[in-house]
Amino acid sequence: MKLPRYTKQDGRLQLIILPPVVLTFGYLLFGKPYWANWQVFASGTVTVLAVVYGLWLTNNLIALRFHRRFPHFRQTLRRVVLTTAVVLVIDNLVYAALFLGIGYGGLSDYAIPNLPWAWLCSGAIIVVVVALYESILAFGHWQRALVETERLQKVNLQSQLEALKQQVNPHFLFNSLNVLDSLIEDDPRQASAFLDQLSTVYRYLLRSNEQNLADLNTELQFIKSYFHLLRTRHGVGLNLTVAVDERFGRYQLPPLTLQLLVENAVKHNVILREQPLTIEILTDAQAHLLVRNNIQQKRTRVVSNGVGLSNILTKYRMLNQPVPTVWEADGQFVVTLPLIENRN
Repeated sequence: MKLPRYTKQDGRLQLIILPPVVLTFGYLLFGKPYWANWQVFASGTVTVLAVVYGLWLTNNLIALRFHRRFPHFRQTLRRVVLTTAVVLVIDNLVYAALFLGIGYGGLSDYAIPNLPWAWLCSGAIIVVVVALYESILAFGHWQRALVETERLQKVNLQSQLEALKQQVNPHFLFNSLNVLDSLIEDDPRQASAFLDQLSTVYRYLLRSNEQNLADLNTELQFIKSYFHLLRTRHGVGLNLTVAVDERFGRYQLPPLTLQLLVENAVKHNVILREQPLTIEILTDAQAHLLVRNNIQQKRTRVVSNGVGLSNILTKYRMLNQPVPTVWEADGQFVVTLPLIENRN
């Protein structure tokens, strides 16, 4: 049978707390004979130990019930007050039955007069034990939160590094330079515009990791420059539609979020003049940014390490924000991003 345990330190606390408690209550029950007569000492200790240990297990069950009912940190005061009150009532009723039973049973002349002292000791012990339990729980939560924070920071740093590797992608740069090279001969004016957009994109890419959040307007300006490069390369087979409510322009999101999602759509889908890929960026009334594209998945296997979406989800978790949702419906791949209100 598995005994109820409120914390992993129950066994250690019992070894520390039970001996002095048992000896104290043994003395309150039997007075001086408890120390003078070994038979009284032995029988009294066994009796008190059985009662005190039984109450400890009962109190654990009560504490566990209230902890399941009020598990959150902000509910600590309510949980502590209710646990302490219920345990006090039950323990003091049991001690009253024990002391009165032994007293009226003629087993001790000290039991009934010492009952108030037993109640006082019981109250002090319960307060101390509840405080110890809650402190152990709080410390455990703090340790787990610290470990989780460190894990997320490690994941975030790794994802930033991987994202930076993707952002300053030599293949993307190589393809862009090839496009630029062909434009220089065929259309110098367009080549100049393409070069301006390319420099804008790389300037933003290299600066993006210096900040945790970027205004939606800034991200949209960047994505237009980025899309210009993609459109020049892929032609009319790639379309971008932006329908963002102006009132959300100052709202924020992690930088390069849109670039990662657009890159993800381009990477995984067929882009042809007769089979165009359309990417839409729009907002809803609940301050959500929706990025969606029609699904026309490439038949050939696309090598992907999933860093793009993982990077976005990790950054939202690090910012303690609601996590974006991803789903497919009616031939559309949709990512919903909660926008963060700029309070500055």
